[in-house]
Amino acid sequence: MELERFHEHAMRLKDGLRRVFFGQDDVVEQLLATVYAGGHVLLEGVPGLGKTLLAKGLARLFDAEFQRIQFTPDMMPADILGTEVYQLASQSFELRKGPVFTTILLADEINRSPPKTQAGLLEVMEERAVSLGVQSYALPPLFTVLATQNPVEYEGTYPLPEAQVDRFMSKILLRYPSLDEELQILRAYDAGQDLHRATQAELTPVTNPEEVLAVRRGLVGIKVAPEVLRYLGEVVRATRTSPQIQVGASPRAAVHLLLMTKARAAMEGREFATPDDVKAVAPAVLRHRLLLTPEAQVAAETPDRVLARTLGQVEVPR
Repeated sequence: MELERFHEHAMRLKDGLRRVFFGQDDVVEQLLATVYAGGHVLLEGVPGLGKTLLAKGLARLFDAEFQRIQFTPDMMPADILGTEVYQLASQSFELRKGPVFTTILLADEINRSPPKTQAGLLEVMEERAVSLGVQSYALPPLFTVLATQNPVEYEGTYPLPEAQVDRFMSKILLRYPSLDEELQILRAYDAGQDLHRATQAELTPVTNPEEVLAVRRGLVGIKVAPEVLRYLGEVVRATRTSPQIQVGASPRAAVHLLLMTKARAAMEGREFATPDDVKAVAPAVLRHRLLLTPEAQVAAETPDRVLARTLGQVEVPR
């Protein structure tokens, strides 16, 4: 029954997002698998592909509080986290909450702020809590960061620190839509529909944060056979021995890969994970954690191509 509930819950969310985000089913599935697994998402794509639309739509379907931060070079950590202000009347400190006090946080163009500001999200993403002064303030259990960055425009940007990149469970690449998908978008606007406004006007919540958390707990029941677990471990270890990879995936990456693997199996209505689940989610979980060697970079290799070859060299259990 729990597995049926998980599958049905995922279908409700997929159907809802497809009403405003056309095509790219793999993007929707990876996004939902990350949220079910309890992780944060880095969305990468050129402007205009629907990254903000995805975040707004997800928050609406969750019936969850949503905040958006437009990162800029002059932004300070207090602009994100908030601050404590001393009140003379009460002779006490009063918390002025920043936009991070929400459930779904869209960190738009996160690489446009300096490292000090980016680091302000580190504890928040890991601990789901904000420390200001001597106080620690808990965030909602479903707190999820959806960060975006442009893969083309690097002027005025600051590369994300390795420690922060590793906090993102997945990095999802958005591509240009196919002709049929783009025609769907054009028909919607030709009929007078604004997809961004439709996330509020036409999308109705299909779940709530408490139900999402309850469904998420069902991942514990997804079985991973010893041979599949070993295969997953060998995939991670292969990234550390590849001659084209200077820095491979961390143990945290292995844990994230396991959780995403289980989430994908549950979304498809299976109570067990397979090697195909591992291979399906591996690019999203590992691509942003691999640092290629200078030689591989000169040869114009990409993490995805190197990872595909690495996966092909790991024996798949039968």
